[in-house]
Amino acid sequence: MCVESDGCEIEGCSSSDEVRTLSGSMSPGLKSNPDLHPCKPGQKFRAALLRCRSPAAAAGILSFGNVLNYMDRYTVAGVLLDIQRHYEVSDSGIGLLQTVFICSFMVAAPIFGYLGDRFNRKVILSCGIFFWSIVTLLSSFISKEYYWLFVLSRGLVGIGESSYSSISPTIIGDLFTNNSRTMMLSVFYLAIPLGSGLGYILGASAKVAAGDWHWALRVSPLLGITAGTLILLFVPEPKRGSADQMGGRIKTRTSWVCDMKALAKNRSYVFSSLASAAVSFATGAFGMWIPLYLARAQVVQKTAEACTKEICNSTDSMIFGAITCVTGLLGVLIGAVTTRLCRQKTERADPLVCAVSMLGSAIFICLIFVVAKKSIVGAYVCIFIGETLLFLNWAITADILMFVVIPTRRATAVAFQSFTSHLLGDAGSPYLIGLISDALQQSYATSALWRFLSLGYALMLCPFIIVLGGMFFLATALFFLDDREKAEKQ
Repeated sequence: MCVESDGCEIEGCSSSDEVRTLSGSMSPGLKSNPDLHPCKPGQKFRAALLRCRSPAAAAGILSFGNVLNYMDRYTVAGVLLDIQRHYEVSDSGIGLLQTVFICSFMVAAPIFGYLGDRFNRKVILSCGIFFWSIVTLLSSFISKEYYWLFVLSRGLVGIGESSYSSISPTIIGDLFTNNSRTMMLSVFYLAIPLGSGLGYILGASAKVAAGDWHWALRVSPLLGITAGTLILLFVPEPKRGSADQMGGRIKTRTSWVCDMKALAKNRSYVFSSLASAAVSFATGAFGMWIPLYLARAQVVQKTAEACTKEICNSTDSMIFGAITCVTGLLGVLIGAVTTRLCRQKTERADPLVCAVSMLGSAIFICLIFVVAKKSIVGAYVCIFIGETLLFLNWAITADILMFVVIPTRRATAVAFQSFTSHLLGDAGSPYLIGLISDALQQSYATSALWRFLSLGYALMLCPFIIVLGGMFFLATALFFLDDREKAEKQ
C-alpha cells in the first residue's frame, strides 16, 4: 500500500514502494495507517497516471514527439515538385521554404534554451507542439496567389519546432546516465531519420490518396496534438542534474551571460557544434534536393518524362524516404554500439567514431553524382551507404554535449548548438544550392540535361563540407577528456 500526497490509500503497492507526486518528486512508501481513507475514483485515476510516468515511458513519448517534429519538417520536401509547379517558383524560390523554416528555428532556439533551464520544460514542449500543429494545418489552405504567406507559415512552424528540439534531450539527460543515457538518446535521435523518411512517405502517399498535395499537410498536425497531450500527462519534470547525482550540489543557477561565456570556453562543445553544422548543411541540402535531382536524372536517362500533370510522380520521394528511415535506424544503432565497444579501447571514442564516419560518408556522397547519370540504382546504393555513415554521429554528438556541459546549462547548450548548426548549416544550404543551380542554368541554354547537371554541380559542395565536419570532430577528440573532467568537478 502507498500513500498519495493528499493522504489516501493507493492499492497495489508494497510498503517499500515510492510514489511520484504531481510535482514530479518521489515520496517514500509508507506503511498502512488506520487514519487513512480510501481514494476517490478521480484520485485513483490520477495515481494511475503517476505510476505510468516511468523514465522509459517518458523517453518513448519524447521520441515519438521527435518523430512527428521531423515528419512535419520533411512532408513539404515529399511534395516539393508539386509545390514548385503550383506556386510557379524557381529552384531558389522553392529552396527559400526550408531556409525560412530553419532561420526562424535557429533564432527561437536560444530563447527556448533559456526558458528550458529555468521553467517547466514539459509545458513548453507541449505548447510548442500544439502551435506548429495548428499552423501546419492552416497552411494547407493557402491559395496559389499567396506564396509569401506559405513561406511565412513555414517560419512559424520553425518557431514551434525549435522548442522541442532544444528542450526534450535535456529531460532524457536528467532521467538517465552513462550507457543508459547513451542508449536512450540513441533511441531519441533515431526519430530524426525515421521522422524525416516518414515525412517523404506521408507527403507522397497522402497526395496520391487524396489527389491533392495539400492533404500532405493535414495528417501530421493531428498526430502532433496527440503527442502534446501525452507529454502533459505522462512525462515527468525531473530535477536538473538528478541522474548525475548532482541535484543536491546544484544550489543556484548562473546568469545567461555567464553560461554563454562558459560554453564559449568549452573547446569540445565549440568544435562539436561546428561539426554538427557541417552535418546540418549536408542533410538540409540533401533532404530538400535529392528527390528532385533523381527525378531529373530519370528524365535524362529517358526512363521518365518531365512532369506536366497536376499531380507529379512521387516515386523518388517515397524511395528516398524509405532509404532515410532505414539508414537512420542503422546509423544511430551502429553508432551507439560502435561507441560502446570503442570506449573499452579509448576514452576519446565518441568524437573519434564521429570523425571516421563523416570522412567515410563524404566518399560515397561524392560517388552519387558520378553514377546518377548512368544508374539510378547505383545512386541509391551510394545514398544508402553515405547516409548511414552520416547519421551515425547524431546521438553521439548529443552525448558528447551531456558529458562536457553541466546539467544547469544543458538546455542552453543544446539550444545554442542548434542555433549555430542551423546558422552555418541548413539555414542557408537549401537556398544556396538552389541559387547556384539557377545561376548555372542561366549560363547555358536550358535543357533537361543541363537542369540535371547544374543541380548536381551545386550539390557537390556538400561532400567538401562533410570533410570539414570530420576535421572538427578530430579537434573535439583533442580536448574531450579535459572538458569532461572540468564538467565533473564543477
